[in-house]
Amino acid sequence: MPDPKAASWQAVADCGTIPLREGRRLKFGDKELALFNLGDTYLAVDNRCPHRQGPLADGIVAGTSVFCPLHNLRIDLQTGCAMNGGEGKVRCYPVKLQNNKIFLDLSSQ
Repeated sequence: MPDPKAASWQAVADCGTIPLREGRRLKFGDKELALFNLGDTYLAVDNRCPHRQGPLADGIVAGTSVFCPLHNLRIDLQTGCAMNGGEGKVRCYPVKLQNNKIFLDLSSQ
């Protein structure tokens, strides 16, 4: 019987297709994610800000965080936590690079 908690890696993009310090929206069924290129790594989170559901993929990236384009709430891309006075958290997804492709584990909780 398959392990329901086993990783479910999905190829989502080629390395280099997302410009440095930018994010891109990805859609998988009912999931909408934001994938960010930080230069030495890629990070992925749910694409909706916990404050007012702003599209995080359109936000401004600074270090390992993104600022929501609607109300400037800062989200840590490594933890998913709001950082500058706001509350809430977005789900983070494991990312791996293999054969010049970016993979996300869509089974993570």
